[in-house]
Amino acid sequence: MAKQQGGSKVLSILAWLTGIVVSLVVGNAMIVGPLQLPAWLGGASSFGVGLTMVIGWIVVITTLISAVLAIIRK
Repeated sequence: MAKQQGGSKVLSILAWLTGIVVSLVVGNAMIVGPLQLPAWLGGASSFGVGLTMVIGWIVVITTLISAVLAIIRK
């Protein structure tokens, strides 16, 4: 039973790290430009591009804050 809990903890940490990396990649893609909002949400307009960049920064900043808080909490 102890091995199963240890393996579960490793998988939890791996899943957490994967989520952090994916969030940072998505946020970065929104900031740089390859990932945009759909055209029906205004992604093709200059306002939509700016909105996408703002959302990308929000994703990156909140991901970093949550990662730091999770590390501090442990």
